[in-house]
Amino acid sequence: MTNVRELLKEKLTTASVLTLPDLHKDFVVYYDASSQGLGCVLMQDNKVVSYASRQLRAHEENYPTHDLELAAVVHALKIWRHYLMGNKCKICTDHKSLKYIFTRDVAEHEAKDMARANQGL
Repeated sequence: MTNVRELLKEKLTTASVLTLPDLHKDFVVYYDASSQGLGCVLMQDNKVVSYASRQLRAHEENYPTHDLELAAVVHALKIWRHYLMGNKCKICTDHKSLKYIFTRDVAEHEAKDMARANQGL
């Protein structure tokens, strides 16, 4: 199992998969969360620019799924803020409740709270 994991890791981080970012083009962030941790991928032109992940913090272990998904978005935006500031960025989710949150009228209020919490990113 370890050999397969190492081989996969090597293949996913080779030059044929990874690309250097072009600050004149749009970015796409894919992310996911689980009961173990948060993971995200920064892409451009269907090529990977960067991967990021982290384990959950103790206080996050009791979060409901939609809060973990939001934590993954915030994690990605913080890590890659130097690429994303001033550029267009599409954030892709497969989580239905987050898709719903962003279509509700209440999303404006929640977005303002999140923006206040992340000022200076």
